[in-house]
Amino acid sequence: MKRREFIRKGIGSGIAVGAGFSLLSLEEAFGNSVCNPYATYDMVALMGGEAAEMFEKGIASLGGMEHFVRKGQSVVVKPNIGWDRTPEFGANTTPELVAKIVEHCLKAGAKEVFVFDHTCDNWQKAYATSGIEKAARTAGAKVIPGNSESAYREISVPNGKSLGNIKVHEAVLNSEVLINVPVLKHHDGAGVSFAMKNLMGIVWDRGFWHKNDLQQCIADMVTFRKPTLNIIDGYRVMKKNGPKGVSVSNVLLEKAQIISTDIVAADAAAAKIFGKHPETIGHIKIAAEMGLGQIDLAKLNINRIKI
Repeated sequence: MKRREFIRKGIGSGIAVGAGFSLLSLEEAFGNSVCNPYATYDMVALMGGEAAEMFEKGIASLGGMEHFVRKGQSVVVKPNIGWDRTPEFGANTTPELVAKIVEHCLKAGAKEVFVFDHTCDNWQKAYATSGIEKAARTAGAKVIPGNSESAYREISVPNGKSLGNIKVHEAVLNSEVLINVPVLKHHDGAGVSFAMKNLMGIVWDRGFWHKNDLQQCIADMVTFRKPTLNIIDGYRVMKKNGPKGVSVSNVLLEKAQIISTDIVAADAAAAKIFGKHPETIGHIKIAAEMGLGQIDLAKLNINRIKI
């Protein structure tokens, strides 16, 4: 589908494209070079399908969830459930995507799959209103709260420049697999909220980050633990007034998704789709300079899938 036609249909379905909206197509974001189908993909970039459908195709092209989750392992699926907002606001991860990821983890043989977030709004309301709690439970996940400090244990952040000791949720510390499932959106503090920013939801004291060089703290967190897989949900994209969102008029039905084991590359790709250069976003640039991932997408083998 042509980008112009895609945007026109988005408007027709009631998703408004306001001033300054300039989301890019796969060709505009990543170029027209042909990827090597015989090499292992570093990333899958998808556009045009439903959230669960895109994940099905994307994970298949990476060898299936069995490539990331082994039988008997404990898995944490970490979506963004931070806000007491329904899906059309684009503030939280798409519920159907979370459910499909849980299903694939269990099918791959996971012993247990936990879903949680340290929410900004009341956790019970956010879990319910987002639709994620119901979707995840129905798929077989154990949905747990992240609102109690007693569930967090202090750890040291290796090579952290602004982060030293932090408290991380015990579910993450006890898991063998961490699957990071952020929503792609604007953030009034960090500029954008993609994969690295989503890791703030596994720590207790987020306020420290905002007071002590937020961009550096976001990058520092990656030195603690890189997620096994990053799945950036760009089904609905909040272009401004994030992270909570104040109006559905700020949301574009983009129907995009990025999947990669490289969290820096995933964020760089998300920035491209968002219409920004990755080097202009503080934490992405810092993380690349720290050697935490690849910011140059031209060096990656990317499978581009249009549905």
